[in-house]
Amino acid sequence: MNSLTLLLSYFGIINILGFLIMGSDKSRSKKHRFRTPESVFFILAIMGGSIGCIVGMYTFRHKTKHWYFVVFLPLILILQIALGVAIYYSPIEILFR
Repeated sequence: MNSLTLLLSYFGIINILGFLIMGSDKSRSKKHRFRTPESVFFILAIMGGSIGCIVGMYTFRHKTKHWYFVVFLPLILILQIALGVAIYYSPIEILFR
């Protein structure tokens, strides 16, 4: 398995995890059970799961009334895209073997 496949697998897994945890927290909130701390969603987003958290947020209509989720999750995604573009166009060559 080369490093590009490994990197794409990581991003796929972390986004699915963000989506599932958002859905699980919504279910728990309806049942008045122990909730996932909000910091977990931001940590997952920073680790690369911002797309999964955003899609989960709107799919399950969860945390959409909290302005800091509506603002900062897309902001984290934009910063990650900018970082990826900067790395892609940097003069340093990154080899995936």
